[in-house]
Amino acid sequence: MSVLTRDEAQTRAQILDVERYTIALDLTTGEETFDSRTAIRFTARAAGDTFVEVKPATLRSISLDGQPLDPALLDGNRYPLTALAAGPHELHIDAAMRYSRTGEGMHRFTDPTDGETYVYTQLFMEDVQRVFAAFDQPDLKSVFTIDVTAPEGWTVLGNGVAGHAGEGRWTIAATPLVSTYLVAVAAGPWHSVTTEHAGLPFGIHCRRSLAPYLDADADEILDITRALYDRYHEKFDEPYPFDSYDQAFVPEFNAGAMENPGLVTFRDEFVYRSAVTDTERQTRAMVIAHEMAHMWFGDLVTLTWWDDIWLNESFAEYMGYQTLTEVTLPRALNSVSAGQSPFPDTWVDFGVARKGWGYDADQRPSTHPVAPDPDAVPDTASALLNFDGISYAKGASALRQLVAWLGEKDFLAGINTHFARHKFANATLADFIDNLASATDRDVHAWAEQWLRTIGVDTLTAEIAAPEPAEPAPNGNGQSWALAVTRDGSRPHRITVGTYDHALGAQSGPGHLALRDRFELDVPGDGTHTIRPGRRPALVVLNDGDLTYAKVRLDTASWDTVLTSLSGIPDALTRAVVWNTARDMVRDAELPPATYLAAARTHLPHETDLALVQGVLSFAAGQVVDRYTVPEGLPAARATLTGLCRDLIRRTEDGSRPGLRLIAVRHFIDAATQPDTLRTWLDEGTVHGGPELDPELRWRILTRLAVLGATDEAAIATALAADPSATGREGAARCRAALPTAEAKAAAWDALFTDDTLSNYLFTATAQGFWQPGQEELTDGYVARFYPDAIALAARRGPAIAEAAGRYAFPAYAVDPMSLGTGTRALEDPDLIPALRRKLVDQLDDLRRALAVRSAVALAD
Repeated sequence: MSVLTRDEAQTRAQILDVERYTIALDLTTGEETFDSRTAIRFTARAAGDTFVEVKPATLRSISLDGQPLDPALLDGNRYPLTALAAGPHELHIDAAMRYSRTGEGMHRFTDPTDGETYVYTQLFMEDVQRVFAAFDQPDLKSVFTIDVTAPEGWTVLGNGVAGHAGEGRWTIAATPLVSTYLVAVAAGPWHSVTTEHAGLPFGIHCRRSLAPYLDADADEILDITRALYDRYHEKFDEPYPFDSYDQAFVPEFNAGAMENPGLVTFRDEFVYRSAVTDTERQTRAMVIAHEMAHMWFGDLVTLTWWDDIWLNESFAEYMGYQTLTEVTLPRALNSVSAGQSPFPDTWVDFGVARKGWGYDADQRPSTHPVAPDPDAVPDTASALLNFDGISYAKGASALRQLVAWLGEKDFLAGINTHFARHKFANATLADFIDNLASATDRDVHAWAEQWLRTIGVDTLTAEIAAPEPAEPAPNGNGQSWALAVTRDGSRPHRITVGTYDHALGAQSGPGHLALRDRFELDVPGDGTHTIRPGRRPALVVLNDGDLTYAKVRLDTASWDTVLTSLSGIPDALTRAVVWNTARDMVRDAELPPATYLAAARTHLPHETDLALVQGVLSFAAGQVVDRYTVPEGLPAARATLTGLCRDLIRRTEDGSRPGLRLIAVRHFIDAATQPDTLRTWLDEGTVHGGPELDPELRWRILTRLAVLGATDEAAIATALAADPSATGREGAARCRAALPTAEAKAAAWDALFTDDTLSNYLFTATAQGFWQPGQEELTDGYVARFYPDAIALAARRGPAIAEAAGRYAFPAYAVDPMSLGTGTRALEDPDLIPALRRKLVDQLDDLRRALAVRSAVALAD
């Protein structure tokens, strides 16, 4: 299969105008394929040659302007259109297309709970070619009309309002001009909750077996959707550009969600079968906000080529988090009263859960600018690699810094100019910057060069000293202190500095601190060295408020205060900045992993923000204990982690903080080194003092028991019989792969790398179970096997499974030089496809970093 190059796309865009696609899909032809008939009306501006893309199981016929063409001329995914005359044309393609089991193209899923089948499209990048023939590039926008024939009893959803003509025939209203990758269809016996808002039909949909869970949250989801819709209309001058707003929660979805205009698709884990925390509900709300922002930025105005993917994702990421803090709801939600924002602290979650993703990606060999040079994205295969922490988290952080520097009023004015100038068309980075510049006197072009065209993370370091004797003390109070901020990097930063003193009469937790002052600095700039009145504060925090994208280093005295008083910092966002500082220091081998764990043990029992608790515990467990701690330190590290979880469980026995208790119980299960307590909980169906075990907790416990060798296949089969759902099947696959026997590991490996029938989700679950810390004697022999097996698998099954193999099946817990050497040599394999190569480069760099952290610990000892 050929990937589309940027040069080819530019040439084709100069030749063609595409007016309309008329598509007929027949979903009644069997379980393996569906029929796809496409008519494309287009105009050639001049005589010449071009091609159309399609990836059929069988290309039955193709004709141009009524004249049949030879189907045998299809070359991979391209059909040549040679000697086109200038003027209008109509191309007809009739093909059988394969259903996908990997979330690419038209994914087909049969629910094991009730046997019902669902299909939906994910057409991003090149996957539209798996569903219908197309001139597949984002700047050849067109009108799309789709007819669908589906089994009786199914409902069909699409980008526009779908009308049912009887006998399984559905017609989806024609779209305005949109890009090929944004076309969407979802069909099946959906359970739907519908309403109307602002004169438009709104709906939420899921498979029938999840109906009770969607109904339980329907008011919350729809209230948030309506509130976001109204808030975006206050921000944006252009009205919502489509005729309806449906949100479908679909099975085995590879991404978090996809911004198909009028039909957003979400992974259906967002329909909660089990208990979740308020932070997880906030995450769902943020994803809703993110995808709705795309209706304007991405769908109404679309990138011209994939080098500008950050324009879509960074904007939606920033706008999603920011707008969610601003909305209010008409009725109470959880403990929030009507008329208040239900999620006022979304930036805390961004700081602790998303920003580290950007920092990590930006320090790897695979880093790239937020806005890469077009030549760095020469084709679609390379473009696919840029859907990472840089295009999302770093780009959103850059936009947040831009708003701090520019002011929100001018920022939104520039955005609205951008929409007005390019609606239903395409735009580039240059267009975006020009439109922002039109709304301000500031030099936005220089800002873009410094922020969007550069790589790496700046580091801002605070140095505190007494002022020079010749400098008078401000305000004549006899005391002052001097702050100097040094920058390792190249970008300008507008930051807030927070200063804190020990409070008299500590309130909750050790070392309560009180805010003395916050002031702004430009770094570099006149304020980089500043004299402040009063005695030296106990704590000075750079980037207080987290408005810029940079690593922070505290002065020595401030760090001493942090170790004793971190949980006493009054603002959660400030605590997030400090916890991220500690995280970065561990990763950079500047802070011993044991010190991070000790700080978590001291301060998390007093933490009030659930996103911080979850973020710190996840890093502590997944990185500090499992990867950064030297083997001889593991017993103490695991004891600290389980002790911390017990502390949190004890502190929540009164039932006042169910979300914190749920987080603590989950992490206690995952960290347990002995099976007794877990067995008791599983046998009794409850954690003592709550919560009762729901499906998620049951499978989590059973997985940990499998790792510890404290369960067997019979128990797993019994659990699966009790929960035969899709998530039950995934839980069973995870448990079976985690069993500490040679037979279990061999069977799991065969399922992953030999049997190509596993769906994307069952592949992931099996891979997650396979590699377990403490099972090295069983798995060491598979480390070297991983590379050739994964390379062959990726070549056979494509980018989605390649990405899953690189992320979940990689031997992450084999932290040793031999594993690093084996992996580094594997990068030389010429058969390595780009998606897997990128994952391996990142994983091996993380492995190199883990070895450096361990080496620093060994030297210190």
